[in-house]
Amino acid sequence: MESHSVESIETQILEPSKGTSFFRTCFNGINALSGIGIISIPYALSQGGWLCLMLLFLVAIICCYTGLLLQKCMSVSPSIKTYPDIGEFAFGNKGRILISIFLYLELYFVAIEILILEGDNLQNLFPNAKIHVGCVKIVAREVFVLLVAIVILPTTWLKSLSLLAYVSIGGVLASIVLVFSIFWIGAIDGIGFDEKGVICRWDGLISAISMYTFCYCGHAVFPTICNSMKDRSQFPKVLFVCFILSTITYGSMATMGYLMYGQNLMSQITLNLPTGKISSKIAIYTTIFNPITKYALVVSPIATAIEDKLPLRKSKYIVSYFIRTVLVISTIIVALTVPFFGYVMTFTGALLGVTVSILLPCLCYLKVKKPSYLEVVFICMILVFGFSVAISGTYTSLKNIISHV
Repeated sequence: MESHSVESIETQILEPSKGTSFFRTCFNGINALSGIGIISIPYALSQGGWLCLMLLFLVAIICCYTGLLLQKCMSVSPSIKTYPDIGEFAFGNKGRILISIFLYLELYFVAIEILILEGDNLQNLFPNAKIHVGCVKIVAREVFVLLVAIVILPTTWLKSLSLLAYVSIGGVLASIVLVFSIFWIGAIDGIGFDEKGVICRWDGLISAISMYTFCYCGHAVFPTICNSMKDRSQFPKVLFVCFILSTITYGSMATMGYLMYGQNLMSQITLNLPTGKISSKIAIYTTIFNPITKYALVVSPIATAIEDKLPLRKSKYIVSYFIRTVLVISTIIVALTVPFFGYVMTFTGALLGVTVSILLPCLCYLKVKKPSYLEVVFICMILVFGFSVAISGTYTSLKNIISHV
């Protein structure tokens, strides 16, 4: 698998050849961190309790630091342009392949999460929807997953995704609209902020950390964002700005949601909202629309990587359409088989998010650079933390998924 399939999609958003300013780079970085995780951050807090809010800040600090480690790895050679390039420079072709696999798996599970999210929220709006195919009755959530997939499918056939790329930048605006909508529902529409919650839930800490890590999974595009800058020496400042603003957004959302619904929070806060309120509809429709624009951007790098490995000359476009259609169908099957947004998010954050955002940056840095003794000690502590979360979080999420399936 080659990294240019990921990079080709990123460049449609970032335009590295022109050189982006500090403020636009900050915008790109915040957009990379503004994903579907924001609707589940209150649920993550409810899993761990109020003290778990400190772990959100800890995960943010660690992920910001590992982002800086990636930039330091890139400074070793001008030939390093992407995350897989760092893996190859550190560990050879095996390193490139390993990082590419984790990146594409992460994208694949995000695509699955998008379909689950769409099905859950549309079912919340239209709970009585159903269709009959022969003697088979397909109920609301399954109906909407299929309908959304049919709508999205043609966008995955596009080779140029520049229009969708710019629309998807609306992720920053969508996050702002969502946070203000939740505040309005709590403060103005009568829900209130009266729930006390619990101080700590030890049995939910690992799940909470895994979901927090999912929210900060922007490392796949950090190298490209860095390369897009006019002045790459300012990239550390960009990271600080992006992580501070994103953490304020996530922290505010988590706190408001937990004060509104306490331990009754569902895996997506939009599922708790009263659907009759205009502010609730704004929040839900914002949640529904934005991920749809990102689905093709998520799936296309995977499809391109597969296509690049096939020696295609004749019928190239037909095979490309087939591969992308099969990918969409596979995500539909998984989304319908494992329709548990919170558990899938925990699994993705624990296994893939922790690996891509915490473990691999540390391992690559230790291999590429010659850090000081204190740096080695600090990085080893991060690695112990990362491996602990990856192992326990993956086990917990798989156990929950299997028990519910």
